[in-house]
Amino acid sequence: MSAFRKLKALALGQNTDIDLTAAQLQSAAIPVSDAPCRGCADPCDEGKNPQPRSGHDEYPKFDVDMETEMLGSREWEWDAEARAQIVISTGKSDWVREVTDAKGTLAAYVDELSSSGRPPKDKDSKKPKDKGAAPGPGAAAPTANGGSAAHVPGVHDSANLAKHKKVTILNGSHRTVCHDDEKETVLVFPDYKVVTEVDRSHEGAEQLWNHAVSPHVDLHAVPEGATTVRSWVIPYSCVILLCSHKRRDNRCAIAAPKLQHALTVALEREGWEVHTQPDDPSIHGPALEELSGTEDEKQAAVLEKLKEVHPTVAQEKRALILFCSHIGGHKYAGNVIINTPRGVSVWYGRVTPHEVDAIVKETIIGGKILPALLRGGLNLCYPGHKSLNDW
Repeated sequence: MSAFRKLKALALGQNTDIDLTAAQLQSAAIPVSDAPCRGCADPCDEGKNPQPRSGHDEYPKFDVDMETEMLGSREWEWDAEARAQIVISTGKSDWVREVTDAKGTLAAYVDELSSSGRPPKDKDSKKPKDKGAAPGPGAAAPTANGGSAAHVPGVHDSANLAKHKKVTILNGSHRTVCHDDEKETVLVFPDYKVVTEVDRSHEGAEQLWNHAVSPHVDLHAVPEGATTVRSWVIPYSCVILLCSHKRRDNRCAIAAPKLQHALTVALEREGWEVHTQPDDPSIHGPALEELSGTEDEKQAAVLEKLKEVHPTVAQEKRALILFCSHIGGHKYAGNVIINTPRGVSVWYGRVTPHEVDAIVKETIIGGKILPALLRGGLNLCYPGHKSLNDW
């Protein structure tokens, strides 16, 4: 433990009391678990069994910030200005330091649109100055789930981000599912869509932007307009992202494979099927662009498709685990993002294989937050519900 960081946290008046954090989350109508994050002994004896229950691999000794307040930390890159997060297919687990600086990549092309004041086809739009601004501490914030809740730093709501143009751009370890290797496959959150046939070009980035990323595209909206890209609801009950970006910080590269193994073992023990590469979504049905009927009917069809893969409804529960590029705050390695079909994103830090059992049981299956691990999230406020998995 770092005495300096502990003193710094005290000097800055940071909250390091997990009980206070849990109370803060509960006051914001966020379902919270009171289960311990670590269910094994310290030091862990799981690996001493002939058939270890969960394969709790130890990290080599590296420095992790265990002292300062993690919830709402500025290091997190999906901040109050980001409308969406996209994960672009690369088939790699490490990338150049700044993925958006790599010329000729889809990440660079989308970054140009996200960074510009007036992205293509948004020329006449004007963002209201106060729309989407995060309320101050203790203020009531409208939520996408209905009702209002006290604001928690680092916890955002898609209702407040809807008209923002900024996008968090990540590269992922998944390979493209397209027959043409020059076309990318992109996951879009919190929309929970997979978009295929995206050209690695300015034109491809514009089509992706206008079809699935623009602030004019509502959450879980039915795609409109002529385009060559195609989109589907992601055919998994959850998508787990693990930062593995070695060129940003070696701690993430060390943690990610061990977490992937531990998550796979824990999920399979609960009867889940685990993939590290996505299915071709076309095997699960027609693209959303092929939906027919009125706008209300098509919207209902999209919601029904999301519900079909939701963890409390899906007949076959399947998880997709991917490595991704830098998501901020490598000092809190391992870093984990859990996305669900309802538009929920849970952002955890300081995760080791010892916490994985609790994450699977309490958060992925139980729909409850573990306060000690929470860095932030999206659509976590759920007034009137005891689980984020309630539909």
